[in-house]
Amino acid sequence: MSKAKYKRIVLKLSGESFSPSGERGISMEEVVHISKQIFEAQKLGCEIAVVIGGGNILRGTQFKSTNPIVEEATAHYMGMMATIINGLAFQDALESVGCDTRLMSAIKMDGVCEQYIRRRAHRHLEKGRIVILGAGTGGPFVTTDTAAALRSMELGANILMKATRVDGVYSEDPEKNPHAVLYPELDFQTVIEKNLRVMDSTAISHCMEHDMPLMVFNFRKHGNIVRAVSGERIGTLVTNSPVNN
Repeated sequence: MSKAKYKRIVLKLSGESFSPSGERGISMEEVVHISKQIFEAQKLGCEIAVVIGGGNILRGTQFKSTNPIVEEATAHYMGMMATIINGLAFQDALESVGCDTRLMSAIKMDGVCEQYIRRRAHRHLEKGRIVILGAGTGGPFVTTDTAAALRSMELGANILMKATRVDGVYSEDPEKNPHAVLYPELDFQTVIEKNLRVMDSTAISHCMEHDMPLMVFNFRKHGNIVRAVSGERIGTLVTNSPVNN
């Protein structure tokens, strides 16, 4: 069995990864499928924290133009609650395949999960637990992409990995343009200048400023999470100084 290239990673999963393509809600079949891949990756010797989105249930931004009754800040808090719902399902799925886990929330909710405390999260990772990070940063007007970038730096991750439905970063949306070009490597400045839809601009800026590598890959291809953790060249690697092969 190969060994992990990275000692510690933060994996960003969108809420949509918890449901079949084009659908909403939670499919436990999908969640267990991801959980098995993560467990295999952990067994290589990698410490894994997972930041989850909630778009399969509710996006805070959806109320911005469609429902003026709900204040935008309130809508963002509703979206944070959706990530906790996903986190609870994800925790049970991970434990069903043999993982030891902790669900931590940036918003205090003692009856459901632990409050996120950086030192405690460090300790859980050191003890071999999969740490699920919900509720974003705990504040409105901040995406879970940005939360993932911040947690990567807080927890001393070697790399931030974003799991998507496509094979990496393209020149255009490959689901709309079949001739879009896949970039195997990029630098953060190019991502910003070309306005490539990798993560939101705040998350990219944080990664660039703090020299946090970002890998974007297709999680729906079985085994890709293990390949990514092993250091195989899959998807797109975004750094400050990409190496051209």
